[in-house]
Amino acid sequence: MRRFNIAVLAALTLTVGLTAVPAAQAHGGRASLGIDNCTATACHFDVPPGTYDVEVVLGGDVASSTGISGETRRALLPETAAPAGERVVRSFTVDVRTPEGEPTGAAGTAGLDLAVGGSAPALADIRVTRARHARQVFLVGDSTVCDQPGDPYAGWGQQLPQYLRKGVSVANYADSGESTVTYLGNPLLWATVQPLIRPGDLVLVQLAHNDKTTDEATYRANLETLVAGVRERGGRPVLVTPIVRRWFNADGTLNNGTALLVNGLGVDHPAVIRSVAATQEVPLIDLTAKTKALVESLGVEGSKALYLYNEKRDNTHTSVHGATVYAGLVRDELVARHLVPRGTVRVG
Repeated sequence: MRRFNIAVLAALTLTVGLTAVPAAQAHGGRASLGIDNCTATACHFDVPPGTYDVEVVLGGDVASSTGISGETRRALLPETAAPAGERVVRSFTVDVRTPEGEPTGAAGTAGLDLAVGGSAPALADIRVTRARHARQVFLVGDSTVCDQPGDPYAGWGQQLPQYLRKGVSVANYADSGESTVTYLGNPLLWATVQPLIRPGDLVLVQLAHNDKTTDEATYRANLETLVAGVRERGGRPVLVTPIVRRWFNADGTLNNGTALLVNGLGVDHPAVIRSVAATQEVPLIDLTAKTKALVESLGVEGSKALYLYNEKRDNTHTSVHGATVYAGLVRDELVARHLVPRGTVRVG
C-alpha cells in the first residue's frame, strides 16, 4: 500500500481543511479505499476485478487544474479547474480487470491504479466503492480503439471514459491487430467478452482495419455473428465504421480506397457495415464519415496532429490528441442516438 508520509498528510490536512471522507471497506476486510492509498501523484487500491465508483474532491488554497487517468493510460476525468480556496467534487465509474489493457497483452498491476495529473494538480480527497447498477459500454475493436500501452499511441476507446460520468463504465476489449476473423476466433477475445454482457449493456463494434484479406461474404457474416451474439445476451449492439486513414489525394480529399478502408479484394468495409446495420436494424455510428469530414476540414498540415505522422510517419494510428477528438465524436453520437442517458455524459 502506498501512503502519504506524516509531513505530507499533515500539510494536506492544513491546506485543504477537510475531514477525510469516512473510509469504505473493501470486500473481504481489505484496507480502506480512501486518500491514505495515495501519494501526491498516484493512488493504488487493492481491489479485486469489478466495476468501481470513484469520487474525487479537487482543489486547494491556490487555483488548481487536475485530471485523472488510470489502469492502462485510460483517461477517466478530464482536466478540471478549481478556483483558489474552493473544492470541486467529481465522480466516475471504472472497469477493473485482468489483463487491465488489451486482452492479449500484459496482465498489468492488480487492483485499481490512478494517476493524478493536469497542469496544476490538487487531489484533496478520494473515495472508491463497489459500483451498484452500473451500465457497461463494451468496446470490440482494433488498435485504433484499444487501450494502447505506451506513448505516443492512443486509441479512441482509451479516451472515451473521460466523457462519461458515474454510472457508466467503459470496458475496452479492443485489441491490436485484430480483424473480424481473428476476434471471433481467439478465445481471449469474443469468447471472453460475450459472457460478460448483461441485459442493457452497449457493445460498440469497430473492426475493419485488419480485414485486409477478408472477402465481403465472410466480413458481412462475421459482423452478423457479433450482432447476434450481443443480442443473445440481452445487450445492445452498435456498429461503428472505422476511422479514416490520413491519406490525401492531390485535391485535398480522402476519396480513395486507402483512406476509406477498401481492402485489396475491393471490399468497402464502411459500406458493408452500413448495410449490416440497416438490415439488422442496429444503431450505426458512422465514424468514417465523421472523421473524413474532420480530417479534410483540417487539411494536409492541420490533420497531422490527429495522427502519429510527426512521430512515426503513421497515418493510421492516432495521437492522444487525435484519440481524444475522435472519442468526442463517439460521445456526440451516443447522445444524439439516445444510446446513453444525457445526464451520464460530460459535454464540452
